[in-house]
Parts: sequence; C-alpha cells; structure tokens
Amino acid sequence: TDSLEIHIDAIQKGDRVLIHDDVLATGGTAKAVCELGERLGAEIVQVNFLMELSFLNGKEQIKEYETFAALTY
Repeated sequence: TDSLEIHIDAIQKGDRVLIHDDVLATGGTAKAVCELGERLGAEIVQVNFLMELSFLNGKEQIKEYETFAALTY
C-alpha cells in the first residue's frame, strides 16, 4: 500500500491550488493528490506535468481537472 501525506494546515478551505508533478503515467498519484487537496477544502485549478506518457492514458484518471504537460510522448 502506498500513501500520500500532507500537513493538515498546508491548505486552507477555499485555497486555489496548482499541482505540479514530474510525470503523468497512469494518473493514480495525480488523482490521489487532487482528492487529498479537495478533502482539505482546496479548489484544484490545474494539474501540471513536465512529461505525459500518453500511451498509458493517465489523463483519463484526472479528466475532471484542467491539465498541462510540457512534453507528451
């Protein structure tokens, strides 16, 4: 089992959050981070990646969020 953690006071209710990650592969980590932020009351504005591995269809996991990748393979 994997886990993601964040300080309870890192995000305040109503904060607008931009998430950055290095690679979008299957989308599992990005989805978990978005859900964690929303549980703390954040509005996820956009999810950015340096690279998207499009053949793994990870964008499907986070299709409700606006996304950007600098490189797509």
